[in-house]
Amino acid sequence: MKLLVSQRYTRAAIFFHWAVAALIATNLLIGFTFDYLPKNDLRPMIDAHKSFGITVLGLAIMRLLWRATHEPPPIPPYAEWERRTAHAVHWLLYGFIFLVPLSGWLHDSAWKGAPEHPMRLFWVIPWFRIGAIEHLDPATKEHWHSVLFTIHGTLAYALAAAFVLHVAGALKHQFLEGKPELQRMWPS
Repeated sequence: MKLLVSQRYTRAAIFFHWAVAALIATNLLIGFTFDYLPKNDLRPMIDAHKSFGITVLGLAIMRLLWRATHEPPPIPPYAEWERRTAHAVHWLLYGFIFLVPLSGWLHDSAWKGAPEHPMRLFWVIPWFRIGAIEHLDPATKEHWHSVLFTIHGTLAYALAAAFVLHVAGALKHQFLEGKPELQRMWPS
């Protein structure tokens, strides 16, 4: 089924959507497998996880700026509860897309091993830690490291749940109802 141009998202919105989705899926997979990795593989995977998280945060900022200046196509005429659910899930996703990387960055900034292990995005680009957390006294910093780990993990599970709801909704409309939902966001 061919859609009108006005029913599709812009190329930039499509790029941001799929880039953020791919990075989130990859990062959730990495994060949820930390406990199963051999010790020698753990540090490189943690560093990759941090790099992907900061990249998600940067892309999310650009996506939000794009969204603020470019009106998305209207939601198709679904039932009112479906429209409200779609809006709620989108806002939850936006919130989690910002909160998960921010909580991870704060958690990393409270790590006692940070001075011996500078943060580098993709092992090349020097990146800073959040000074207000990094420069706390050791006992306070260790406390926040633990608290922020719990917050980061909890938010990651919530993000995964919202991610699944979003995908399930799109697939329901596409395959169970035969509506061209994926075509609105699929690269042409």
